[in-house]
This record gives sequence, structure tokens and C-alpha cells, in this order.
Amino acid sequence: MAGGWAADGAVQQQIDDSIKDAVERARAQLAQGPSLNACEECEAEIPEARRIAVPGVRLCVTCQSALDEHRRAASPYNRRGSKDSQLR
Repeated sequence: MAGGWAADGAVQQQIDDSIKDAVERARAQLAQGPSLNACEECEAEIPEARRIAVPGVRLCVTCQSALDEHRRAASPYNRRGSKDSQLR
């Protein structure tokens, strides 16, 4: 049942589109090509186990963690889920 001017199934379509966009964004961030032996940022050696586990790896664990934290802080999504945080 749609409300207002929305067509039936419009809410589900919006949810599906949001999920599709998130999956495409995540896939675009995956590394491509061969793994590097040394980190692009700090030039530290990347262990063989990491190069095998993460094909196309370009950063050491330390630099990757810093990048992930930076991306998490810049994310436009509210992951807390509390009503209080949504009102701010």
C-alpha cells in the first residue's frame, strides 16, 4: 500500500536501489590487478599471506586501517540508528 502520490512498491524500489548503489560503490573500491610487495603509502613490506588473501592489495594493514577509518568518518550514512542522532 502506497501513501500519498507514491506508487505501490515505491518504498521497496527505493530500498532496492539504495542497496544496489551501495554494492556498486563497494565493488568500485576493491583493488584491481596484481598485489604489491610494498605499501603505496609508507613503503613497508606487505606480507605474502596478505597479498594472497586480498588480491590486488596496495596498502599495508596500518595504512589500510587508517584509510578505512577516514572513509568511515566521511560516510554520509547514519549508522547509529537512534532517533536522537537522526534529529541532529
